[in-house]
Amino acid sequence: MQYVVSRPRVGVFIDTQNLYHSARDLLERTVNFETLMRVSTDNRELVHAIAYTVERENEATARPFIYKLSTLGFKVRRMNLTLHHVTEGGKAIYEGNWDMGIVADMVRLCDHLDVIVLGSGDGDFTDIVEVLQERGKRVEVISFREHTAQKLIDAADRFMHLPDIEGGLMPARHKPARAEEAPALEP
Repeated sequence: MQYVVSRPRVGVFIDTQNLYHSARDLLERTVNFETLMRVSTDNRELVHAIAYTVERENEATARPFIYKLSTLGFKVRRMNLTLHHVTEGGKAIYEGNWDMGIVADMVRLCDHLDVIVLGSGDGDFTDIVEVLQERGKRVEVISFREHTAQKLIDAADRFMHLPDIEGGLMPARHKPARAEEAPALEP
């Protein structure tokens, strides 16, 4: 008699803006999305991996990042920033928010998943985490503790603090020293 042991089916949903800004603001680093994918899918069958990006219209600087995400196995969903308003001082305030799109994809795909991994610290996701759990899904959150809503941490079946994951962040870039700080070279 043979037993078929199936691995849990996992879907990975990454709010790249949320993780990018947390890594930059807290540690002056960037997220290693390859490690994030590996940790999210360890001993599991990857069904879907979606990375949500926001970019300025007609701006080519995001293309290498989007290409890299694609090569790692992420389906990349893109959104252009839109003008929200202009401040009294004349500064343009833009917005680009994937929250509803992420929730819609989770609901759309949840019947095909056993585990949902959310890469975001946004407390607005707490309600969908609880709905998915009511439907028998395991929900894990990967983010930065300092920028993650406590209610989201409490709701998740597992919370992973991204800096605690080995290789979760790219190596720090060394800033070139200013000329007056550089050591003198001997002739």
